[in-house]
Amino acid sequence: MITSRDQVTEHIISNKVRLGIQWSDVANEVGLSKEWVTAACLGQMAMEKAHAEVVGKIFELSDEEVAWLQIVPYKGSIPTAVPTDPLIYRWYEVVNVYGTTIKELIHEEFGDGIMSAIDFSMDIQREPDPKGDRVNVVLSGKFLPYKTF
Repeated sequence: MITSRDQVTEHIISNKVRLGIQWSDVANEVGLSKEWVTAACLGQMAMEKAHAEVVGKIFELSDEEVAWLQIVPYKGSIPTAVPTDPLIYRWYEVVNVYGTTIKELIHEEFGDGIMSAIDFSMDIQREPDPKGDRVNVVLSGKFLPYKTF
């Protein structure tokens, strides 16, 4: 009996390692971006039934686990207030150092509002560079202005 989405995530990760699966291959089978599919497999998004069934087949999941993939999860995957994983900490550092700059420039360009993390897309690519490959991350979120009432 499964009692939390975390159990399904752990099983997916375990089978990913055991079976030698790549996230990009899973995304190709599902027919969605590797970024969204990875987030969903890691417990951050709810899948439609057809997508959950494909993921279930790839990772050898039970029917109960496939059903859990379709439930809206409790979002937020960082277990501590300040991340301890070095890669995630660097993102935290980027926001700490450049967050006010990003906010200021978005407000200057768009006005008072936010960038949506719901109407959102992300693309992560390797960018070859003779001085050492770079990580190219593009975040694209819909601008949502604050309303007056």
